[in-house]
Amino acid sequence: MRVFGLFVSACLLATAASANAPQLSGNWTVDLSSEPGKPYTKPMVLDLKADGSVQGSFYESTIEGGRWKNDRGRTCVSFRTTDGVGPYHSAACLVGDKVEGQTWAEHRNFLFNWVATR
Repeated sequence: MRVFGLFVSACLLATAASANAPQLSGNWTVDLSSEPGKPYTKPMVLDLKADGSVQGSFYESTIEGGRWKNDRGRTCVSFRTTDGVGPYHSAACLVGDKVEGQTWAEHRNFLFNWVATR
C-alpha cells in the first residue's frame, strides 16, 4: 500500500510539473528592439517534450540541447543556438501571458534581455 501511495504521489507531481508546459509551447514573437520606436522582432518556436527536452527554433536557428522545468511556481526553458561562429545561450520563463528571457553570446561579448508575446 505504501509503494502504491508513493507511485500516486510521483504521478501527481509529474502531472503538476508538466501542467504549464502546454502554455509555454508554441509560437512566440521575440521583441529584440534596442531602441524605442525601432521595432525588431524574430520568431521563437518552443516544443516542450514530456522528457524535459525542448525542441524548436529561436532567431531562426535550431534549438540545440534545450531543457525545460516547472519548479518554484515557474515554467522555464534553457537552450543553445548558434550563428555558425559561436553559441548563444538563452534562458527564459513564462510570466503570465509572456516569456521573459535573456541570451548570452560570449563570442560577441553581449547579454541581451528580451520579452516574447504570442
